[in-house]
Amino acid sequence: MRTIDMHTHLVPQCLWHTVDAGQAWYGLRSTPGQGANTLVRDGKQIHMPGAKMRFTPEQRLQDMDAEGTDLHVVSIHTPLFGYDLDPTQGQHLARDVNDEIAAMTRQWPQRFAGLATLPVQDVGAAIAELDRAVHTLDLKGAELDTVANQGQTWDAPQFAPLFKAAESMGAVLFFHPQPVDNLLLARTDKYGISNSIGVPVEDALVVATLIFGGILDACPDLKVCIAHGGGPACFGMGRMDRGWQVRAEARLHTQHPPSTYQRRLYYDCVTNSEAALRFLIDQVGIDRVVLGSDWPFVAWDPSPGGWVQSLPSLSTAEKDKILWQNVEELLGLGSAPSGQSTRG
Repeated sequence: MRTIDMHTHLVPQCLWHTVDAGQAWYGLRSTPGQGANTLVRDGKQIHMPGAKMRFTPEQRLQDMDAEGTDLHVVSIHTPLFGYDLDPTQGQHLARDVNDEIAAMTRQWPQRFAGLATLPVQDVGAAIAELDRAVHTLDLKGAELDTVANQGQTWDAPQFAPLFKAAESMGAVLFFHPQPVDNLLLARTDKYGISNSIGVPVEDALVVATLIFGGILDACPDLKVCIAHGGGPACFGMGRMDRGWQVRAEARLHTQHPPSTYQRRLYYDCVTNSEAALRFLIDQVGIDRVVLGSDWPFVAWDPSPGGWVQSLPSLSTAEKDKILWQNVEELLGLGSAPSGQSTRG
């Protein structure tokens, strides 16, 4: 059975080559005495434990083969977005990363597809880079943070042209929050809950923003996927509907109750719970859920696809939808020949 993983990350080789040479990669430097995989910029540390953070594409392919994954949809590790850089530096970072991802997809087209990163601190530059990524580099869309820059949310008017451009290009937008910089982390990092709870809360917030901000009304054909099963967004649709019914400000930009939009979005299956995944499927429909692993940051037993295969509440047809059919349709990927794997 084919497996296509929508949610996999890249720490680019151009970063490692630069910092290992003792130079700064867009402000990021290695930190002597803190480990080879700990970087710092403006006093903030980014720690990326484990050998897989430095994997070359060839090593990554070996790891994919070992876990039985046919294709990775590759996107940048989110703390490296660089939205806080000046616009020119942000453009250069995006081009470097996108060129590296595109090189992987050209050399191994059956094993890698790519999502760009964009310099959203300059919306015009972000649109231009998305156009280059889709039409020149053959990437499938872009990964975006759940917040834009300096606390701005995506319903701010200046981002409307970016969504319109993505819609017109047929580009997929994959929203993924920051594990090292989110709302919960501002209050506490006890027990690691800024990741286990804070990250999915950010997922839910971007779902609410896309709906209440009128983005899905303004761009009815926009292709959007939300990481981590959308967090608690679908569980909270009843409350969002109630808010829309009783609060006039909730109806300023959207024409219908929020729950009517949840089937417009795609969601990866990174719920880490069979019951939560079953609820998600029942709420949004099996056609809207795709395989995700958060590679290389989450260990799966026995593998991302193996976890889905092991779930007794899913039918064989539902497993096929999650493992490859839905993401193949979403990204416009060609199918492997019938009965054949793309591995090797």
